[in-house]
Amino acid sequence: MPTFQFEAMDSTGAEIKDVIDAPSEEDAQATIRQMGYFVTKITVKKSRKKSEGAGPAKKKRGFVFGSVKSRELTAFTRQLSILQDAGLPILRSLRILAGQAKPGRLKYSLEDTCESIEAGDTLSEAMAKSPKCFNRLYVNMIKAGEAGGALEVILQRLAEFQERAESLKRKVKGAMIYPIVVITVAVGILTFIMIKIVPEFEKIFIEFDLELPAMTLMLVSLSNWCVTYWYLIPGIPVSVWLMIKLIRKFKHGRIGWDQFILKVPIFGQLVEKNILARTTRTLGTLVSSGVPILEALNITRDTSGNAVFERMYSKVGEAIREGESIAKPMKENSTPGFHPMAAFFWFCFIGGPIGLLLYLLKFNKRVVDDIVVNMVDVGEETGELDTMLYKVADTYDEEVAVLTESLTKLMEPLLIIFLGGAVGFIVIALFIPLVKLIEGLS
Repeated sequence: MPTFQFEAMDSTGAEIKDVIDAPSEEDAQATIRQMGYFVTKITVKKSRKKSEGAGPAKKKRGFVFGSVKSRELTAFTRQLSILQDAGLPILRSLRILAGQAKPGRLKYSLEDTCESIEAGDTLSEAMAKSPKCFNRLYVNMIKAGEAGGALEVILQRLAEFQERAESLKRKVKGAMIYPIVVITVAVGILTFIMIKIVPEFEKIFIEFDLELPAMTLMLVSLSNWCVTYWYLIPGIPVSVWLMIKLIRKFKHGRIGWDQFILKVPIFGQLVEKNILARTTRTLGTLVSSGVPILEALNITRDTSGNAVFERMYSKVGEAIREGESIAKPMKENSTPGFHPMAAFFWFCFIGGPIGLLLYLLKFNKRVVDDIVVNMVDVGEETGELDTMLYKVADTYDEEVAVLTESLTKLMEPLLIIFLGGAVGFIVIALFIPLVKLIEGLS
């Protein structure tokens, strides 16, 4: 008589796993229903001889790189919150979502999470074993929801938090697509003209022994450089990118670069407001979910992605351990201060001595405005810290959106002027000698 392994739910919705002997699958299901259970899954248990020595059978998994995409995790969180709100058991919900997911990091992490829960772990403990899918912020919020018995509410907050963060990220990325495409196409066109077109004109000028004006000589020299050192055109940006990546591997290099990025003209303000919006929303979400304030500050620090903000939140945490509030140490430690590596980056990328002078004028400017400090202070006084942090985050989200749109509109005419000026210079530099040649021939 075959043995059937089944999963079922009782009248309270609790999940039941067991085995039963029956002549057929229909008889097994009838017996299980008579026991008062609702069958959700039933399979024939493999015989001992077949499975002996083989160990637990696992599906083959493909090799995956990196962590899960934020868009996939956001969609998963929203779906999980809906399933939990509908009253399904957590294990059943995870299995449904794992079955729907495409093969990849998220699917494999959900399968591992289900196995850990079956082994007796809580949801937060099981998710903590997949750090490339569920970060500290995610795990701690789930842990707080389990402790407070409000997992459905926490999942809804977490889904809203991720959706807002994803929306802001899409706006910034969408705004950057246009200038990147225009710059790439412009560089490609100009490189083609320098390498293929200008040398042909140079041959004509040499053949007729023309006396070339300064503009044409400059263009010919630039063309010869491009023909000889064409590999430097993609090589220089790639080398700079690799150099920055290498420097950021070291502590002081990372601090210097992050300070430079926050204070760089035009884009620095956008980066600063974006980080401030993200960190205040993260902290507000953690506080409202019941995560202890010190743990919330540590998570916010680790997810800020900038050394200046990491230092500030670390100092705030130390001050709280000594009995102080959040607002005062936040104000005192929001000034980046002078850093030699930041000065080096300003000197290299922003015009040498002029860039260094600009850095000396900017390095003492705070990254957290008075309005943020005041709202945090009011939140602590009234016991509405999470609400105030949400308001700060909403304000800066709007500012980031407006600033991104303004920068995009400003860059469009600037790029057109640059491209038109470059092409105009090339045309004038080539046609002045041609006009002289035609006049001489006539």
